[in-house]
Amino acid sequence: MSVPRFYLAQPLAPGARFSLPPGPARHAARALRLGVDDAIVLFNGRGGEYAARIERINKDEVAVAITGFADVERESPLQVMLAQGISSGERMDYTLQKAVELGVAAIQPISAKRSVVKLTGERADRRVAHWQGVVASACEQCGRNRVPVVAPPLTLANWLGGYAGGRLLFLSPLADTRLAELPAPTAADCLVAGPEGGFETDEIAALTAAGAIPVRLGPRVLRTETAALAALAAMQTLWGDF
Repeated sequence: MSVPRFYLAQPLAPGARFSLPPGPARHAARALRLGVDDAIVLFNGRGGEYAARIERINKDEVAVAITGFADVERESPLQVMLAQGISSGERMDYTLQKAVELGVAAIQPISAKRSVVKLTGERADRRVAHWQGVVASACEQCGRNRVPVVAPPLTLANWLGGYAGGRLLFLSPLADTRLAELPAPTAADCLVAGPEGGFETDEIAALTAAGAIPVRLGPRVLRTETAALAALAAMQTLWGDF
């Protein structure tokens, strides 16, 4: 059985003793049913991971002691941002969770014209906080010690207006180019995937004007929650650590 991992957004150091925050404490005590002297791993997204053990459990309080540090990373050699058209319900959660497992470095939710979910103000803030939690949980599961940041939602036009990164790869079932026909990246890539129903004509025109390369994933049309994941897996196979 693998050692349970917990993400804590706080400073960590060997020798430190403290109680886990309420959420991780409940998960450790109730869901995982961990006990005194059980080993756990802690990480805070700043690199490396910390070995720890449980010293005391009192209802939902779980006191731990950090016993060591390992300077280990499990990041992909690829630096890929995912600009994902916002999808509805659990579809977006699924896409973000699996994208993290596949090594994505950063996530930009795109409020596209065909996005079913429209987010503004406090609702957008709450959803981003939820997505960031999904990402952190995925890092706990897959062993990553760096937590990708989920940016606030932007329209495609607003995001493209400020984008200054590397190669833009736009997933399109109408494209002629396959991923395997592209050269290996020399810098960070950005993978752009549309929402349910894809991007509108003017959004596609904006991507083209920004120099985005349309690429296709075979002759089949993939759903929004799987298209980017298939592309990330292919990129890892072609140029990454698969």
